[in-house]
Amino acid sequence: MFTHIVIGSNDIEASKKFYDSTFEALDVPPSEINAKGRLVYADRTGRLVVTKPVNGQPATAANGGTIGLHARSEDAVRAWHAAGVANGGVTCEDPPGIRHHESGDLYLAYLRDPTGNKLCAMYRVPPA
Repeated sequence: MFTHIVIGSNDIEASKKFYDSTFEALDVPPSEINAKGRLVYADRTGRLVVTKPVNGQPATAANGGTIGLHARSEDAVRAWHAAGVANGGVTCEDPPGIRHHESGDLYLAYLRDPTGNKLCAMYRVPPA
């Protein structure tokens, strides 16, 4: 459904440190800061672009918004969360762990990036 998501950052270097480390845990390659001063993270499913706002105003996090990221295992979710906390992210919601959902069990972890954007790494636990 989605081709890309663009989020704002007030500090591209801090965002690079955070996103390079967290995406490494999800097997997504690091990004270089491109000619427009943006970070672009991509895999076969889509792109996440991190940029200073084009209008020159400060970046703010979406109130009520969450960006969900696919993880291949519970270990990957834990590694993603640990990398984020170690690189400027702040844990939010409940600690990483199983959440029971009507569509099946999910292993989730939540972080806020250095700008305050809310992210969730999710692994769908196979049925027993």
